[in-house]
Amino acid sequence: MTEAKPASSQHLPSGTTCWIVTNGMAGFEMQAVGVAEALGLKPELKRVSPPAPHKWMAPWGPAAANDSIAAPWPNIVIASGRQSIPYARKIKKASRDKTFVAILQNPKVDPAKFDLVWAPEHDQLSGPNVISTLTAPHRITPQRLVESADRLRQRYSSLPYSKIAVVLGGPNKVYDFSADDMRSLAKTLRALAYEANVALIVTTSRRTSPEATAVLKDELKSVPHDIYDALSDPPEDNPYPGMLALADAVIVTCDSHNMVGEATVTGKPVYVVELEGGSPKFRRFLDALYVNNVARQFDGLLETWSYAPLNATQEIAAAIAAAYSCKNKS
Repeated sequence: MTEAKPASSQHLPSGTTCWIVTNGMAGFEMQAVGVAEALGLKPELKRVSPPAPHKWMAPWGPAAANDSIAAPWPNIVIASGRQSIPYARKIKKASRDKTFVAILQNPKVDPAKFDLVWAPEHDQLSGPNVISTLTAPHRITPQRLVESADRLRQRYSSLPYSKIAVVLGGPNKVYDFSADDMRSLAKTLRALAYEANVALIVTTSRRTSPEATAVLKDELKSVPHDIYDALSDPPEDNPYPGMLALADAVIVTCDSHNMVGEATVTGKPVYVVELEGGSPKFRRFLDALYVNNVARQFDGLLETWSYAPLNATQEIAAAIAAAYSCKNKS
């Protein structure tokens, strides 16, 4: 595992201890680990799964008993997700406010109950201790991109030099992505590969259905390509995120804030495939990317543009380091 090196503005005292508290969902945990690594910390993971009725009352109710949430308390807690909020409040109170508690994502309770809260801009959360960024934190660093790319060169050695990364999600609560949708997209990708003389390096996600993946493989068989099937291929063969480093541009479906946001850390053209469905939050997120010329909607054509790579992880880590230092000086 490649660890991020903290910038000088993010250095914390040697021996600073950190817990990450989540319900164990990969999205929440990955964001928190990314921030902890950017701070130069080696966090201890605390996964909470409160029983009923406590899980129904989160984030407003009390924390259920959990033997892993006990003194000695850490210097810093980074909590994310509704189920983690009661434990974050419990730790802050039990430590007599000595533990610095940072929350990732909208806690759905008063942000003033914590030392610092990060929420994405599209959540429209505000407060004196709230910071917001366009994209979410993650574990992708320039160093990790380079190292991952080096491990992938042999895999892609038979493909044309010019490559386009294609990152595909799947249906969720607000978006549809059927096998028919995949067929339409795959035909457009195939035409792009022919016309632009590029290879397609593709990864699906665990939300991509087997039927949709089968359609994808059938439609792309006549053009240079490589497909990683997240449901059936070995996890150790996963080309992500190194494929982002080797590609000239990234095409990504719109169904995941994380997938789209991670593509923008490259500074390369990012094309968003808009699927059927959506929500006001997703709409605000995508429109902000378009307005800031970070990403463009995919229309089957390739263009070239540049932007400063987005790195919410470093911004959030710097804010935590500054607030932690300020608290410990007071």
